[in-house]
Amino acid sequence: MSARDQLLVVIDPVARRTDGESVRIAKDVLGAGAGVKLCLPEGPEEFAKALLRRGARRPVVVGDDRALLRAVSILHQERGLGSAVLSVVPVAQAAAAVRLARELGVPAGAVAAARAVLEGVPRRLDLLVDDRDGVVLGDVRIPPVGAGGDGRGTGGGGSAGDGRGAEDGRGAWGGEGGRGPWDGSGGFGGGFGDEAGGRGAAAGERHPWLRTCQSLVRTLGVRPSRVAPGGPSRLRVEADGVTLVDLDQPVEGVYVRPGGGGLARVEVLPASVGAQIAPVRARARSVTVSGPDFRYRADTLVTGPVRTRTWQVRAQAWRLTLPR
Repeated sequence: MSARDQLLVVIDPVARRTDGESVRIAKDVLGAGAGVKLCLPEGPEEFAKALLRRGARRPVVVGDDRALLRAVSILHQERGLGSAVLSVVPVAQAAAAVRLARELGVPAGAVAAARAVLEGVPRRLDLLVDDRDGVVLGDVRIPPVGAGGDGRGTGGGGSAGDGRGAEDGRGAWGGEGGRGPWDGSGGFGGGFGDEAGGRGAAAGERHPWLRTCQSLVRTLGVRPSRVAPGGPSRLRVEADGVTLVDLDQPVEGVYVRPGGGGLARVEVLPASVGAQIAPVRARARSVTVSGPDFRYRADTLVTGPVRTRTWQVRAQAWRLTLPR
């Protein structure tokens, strides 16, 4: 077999737990068409070691968007991203968890995605790299302060793929932390389950002092933003040094994504009072957002609050196997 027919298949543990049947199908399809070496990492260190010791084998990630981002981040940090040809078989319980892979052009379904690994061709793609060396494959979204987004979807992420997933309440391995998803209140929902909440409420009825303690625990668990909730954001957005909006113009949202040709697409939605204000759009190699504390989503992670962040385009920085 040629080097192209030798695969290192790294199966994310979340995929094994949530959809073992799709994982089995992907293994069968890949094994029927190539020489496969399986890796079943149980933690981020094993995941990284497997990729870095791949040799001449093509790495194939079986898992969700977080697993894909983790793989790209590891290869980027080790300066091996440009020489690798990465493939992914998206496996997750929820469609939102593989939104990024779908947007990049990877087929849905274990069979179709595995066949694309075997029969597809590598495509060079742009990505964004922030000033903390975090990578973004899809998009950066800055929603209004104190709001849950603008309706464009909730599957985005924070300083994407840079292994700092703990900033959004999850560990870098995707485990749940003490906070839930963006809850539309300017912070994060607490990690209290319905059953536990029901027991706590019943106990609180018998012991009024317990309700006070529970309220304090919830307050500490939410860890609210230092940013005052409610209202549009006031941000300065610069594209290649040119100011698109300044702090005197409130904005409803800012969106940045690789746009091809070594340029990022930037869209700023100014806040309007009465008459509708047209979005401000630009294409640039470097985008800087600054202002009062703000949070942002980059792919699947949430980061912040921060005062400033710069993203630069790396043209054709990585290769992903996609259908012909």
